Amino acid sequence: MRFNVLRGAARSPLRRAFIAACALTLGSSAVVLAATAAHAAAGCSVTYTVQSQWPGSPAGFTGQLNITNLGDPLTSWTLQFSFPAGQTVQQGWNGNFTTGSQNVTVTNAAWNGTLGTNQSVQPGFNGTWNGSSNPSPTSFTLNGTACTGTVGPSNGPSVGPSSRGPSVGPSSRGPSVGPSSRGPSIGPSQSQGGGGGHLPNPYVGAKGYVNPDWAAKAAAEPGGSRVSGFSTAVWLDSIASITAPAGSGYTTSLAGHLNNAVQQAASGLPVVIELVIYDLPGRDCAALASNGEIAPTDITRYETQYIDPIAATLAQPQYANLRIVTIIEPDSLPNLVTNASGQAGATAACATMLQNGNYVTGVQYALNKLHPITNVYNYIDAAHDAWLGWSTNFDPAITLFHNVVAGTTAGMQSIDGFITDTANTLPLHEPFLTSGQTVNGQQINSVNFYSFNPYIEELTYAKDFWTKATTTGGFPTTIGMLIDTGRNGWGGPNRPTGPSTSTDVTTFVDQSRIDKRPARGDWCNPAGAGIGERPTAAPQQNIDAYVWIKPPGESDGSSSLIPTGPDNPAGKGFDQMCDPNYGGNPRNNNSPTGALPNAPVSGAWFSTQFQQLMANASPAL
Repeated sequence: MRFNVLRGAARSPLRRAFIAACALTLGSSAVVLAATAAHAAAGCSVTYTVQSQWPGSPAGFTGQLNITNLGDPLTSWTLQFSFPAGQTVQQGWNGNFTTGSQNVTVTNAAWNGTLGTNQSVQPGFNGTWNGSSNPSPTSFTLNGTACTGTVGPSNGPSVGPSSRGPSVGPSSRGPSVGPSSRGPSIGPSQSQGGGGGHLPNPYVGAKGYVNPDWAAKAAAEPGGSRVSGFSTAVWLDSIASITAPAGSGYTTSLAGHLNNAVQQAASGLPVVIELVIYDLPGRDCAALASNGEIAPTDITRYETQYIDPIAATLAQPQYANLRIVTIIEPDSLPNLVTNASGQAGATAACATMLQNGNYVTGVQYALNKLHPITNVYNYIDAAHDAWLGWSTNFDPAITLFHNVVAGTTAGMQSIDGFITDTANTLPLHEPFLTSGQTVNGQQINSVNFYSFNPYIEELTYAKDFWTKATTTGGFPTTIGMLIDTGRNGWGGPNRPTGPSTSTDVTTFVDQSRIDKRPARGDWCNPAGAGIGERPTAAPQQNIDAYVWIKPPGESDGSSSLIPTGPDNPAGKGFDQMCDPNYGGNPRNNNSPTGALPNAPVSGAWFSTQFQQLMANASPAL
């Protein structure tokens, strides 16, 4: 698949805007247009990009639109255009599309109708074409105004932008903070290759690595070919995963995946391959389903048998043109904030890791070994809004992240950003709820489901995390955020189509929210979840990409204890949060787990879950 490039998401001043603009030319086509209107300050520009296309009968393709309002703010929008060669839209997202006709109308979704001056919105779609020619549309109108780049005279009051809609206009992430310690600034020509320097955003102008092991399992499922071509991460969750010896349960070694990525890059665009670094001593101190193999005190084994071989493999010259994204130790540092001591969710294992310091030492060691490899990009896991959203968690987390990264050899330059919602299902948007809104005089945040958490959606949390990290946290404005959207779509027949009319605040929230888990602390194979936004580069300001780090269809953990043997070769543990009959604990407000039954051990293929994720995908497949 192709990582789409959207305007208004450049990470640092002129250099990022220029790189993003250059990267747009890597699509099958890119059109930028604008125009005047007679009666109000109206104007717009549209960028049209073909992300990928494939043969068939009919042939298919994925298209992306980037619509920028250059005139007065809008409270709703309608885009119209015509395909020049009979192409049609079959399904779309981030907007309501007409389908089956070469004349296309796109109207705003319920949550993105407000479009301020210089703000952008990015509808996407899957369509059909004739298999021989797929030219771009050449003209677009927004609310009847031709999009050709100029702004007409103002004649009427402005309508202010929504407080919910994030700004995705052409602003940069902030003032320049100087060149990276890795070397000189990256020129625009380097945005098209993996080597030659360290890029501002590795996802821009690249395609994602398609893991053949995962893709084969997905494609073997009924309807699975609709998603088997998307990029997913490779989890290095044990020492054996590096070399994949016979009998280990791993099909492909780290070098094998890298070699596959090199082959995939040979066909054109550079490849981003995502690797999850996940084997700290005492790993996952608050979740038994994913406890690791290294003893809490054995930091030397982690360094010499796990991190050192990974770094040595990634540094080999044959991989220098890959863009290697590492996801650094999911759940580790956040566990030290909330589960180590003094809170309802505290565990003795997390208290041990806080005391011995090996989560901090291990993360710092990993960064020190990986950062010097120029084409490696490090992103630290930053949990999600239902974990760190309260200020009593959020602020200490920022302080901890600062202290950990500042203690590395390269300091703040050793990371490229953070990732949220890793292997979780917090929705990007709650389209029918607004944080802080009231029902019959009561705030929706006060209900048990939110427990006074000010955050009810992941995109807002990720953007605020970037703001806190780059202000109070001392991180440079060149960092970016990733969001794992592999399972946070929450579509399907149970998705609400509008807000509740109830005057009872709890009923209103329960009937309006798209997240249908019993509690936001439920994390194991959640019933009702669906595939979310497709992997996309720079979808929002300060967001480097939407990614699929948790491969859809891989279990979070077994729903009952599975002894070591053919169905559990690694002897993975059992966590009651994966049991659909368990009544919960303080970490999920003592609520039902909402877990699917008959689940295999973590990482094993779970067909039932995969079929559910496809059926409930939003945007729909």
